[in-house]
Amino acid sequence: MKHLKVGDKAPDFNTTDQNGEAISFGDFAGSKLVIYFYPKDSTPGCTTQACNLRDNYEMLLSKGYKVLGVSADSAKSHLKFIEKHELPFPLLMDEDNTTYTTVEDIFESDTSSPITMLRRYMAEKQLKKQKELEK
Repeated sequence: MKHLKVGDKAPDFNTTDQNGEAISFGDFAGSKLVIYFYPKDSTPGCTTQACNLRDNYEMLLSKGYKVLGVSADSAKSHLKFIEKHELPFPLLMDEDNTTYTTVEDIFESDTSSPITMLRRYMAEKQLKKQKELEK
């Protein structure tokens, strides 16, 4: 299995967003992209991560990043999740986990991969926030 390195071309994927619009990785050619994979809308951990991306969205945009969320949930679930938490980025449907499998398999064993690094960053930021709340 090929593992991507920084600067490598990521695999293509095709899916739809919460509005039923077709989305392809090719739509973001030349863009810096954060792809946020999560198991389920409205669960505590996934909500925390989504809201963290929401809270840092303007900073990510200012650095040239675009953000996409991906889960196996339906469009209806995604729309409810977006509305409830005022998420400013699209959520993609991956009901058969094809997109997740395509991307995750490439990055899974590489501890320096963008996905692994994003997970680590998000976890560290959440731990810091929890420690501040406990003071």
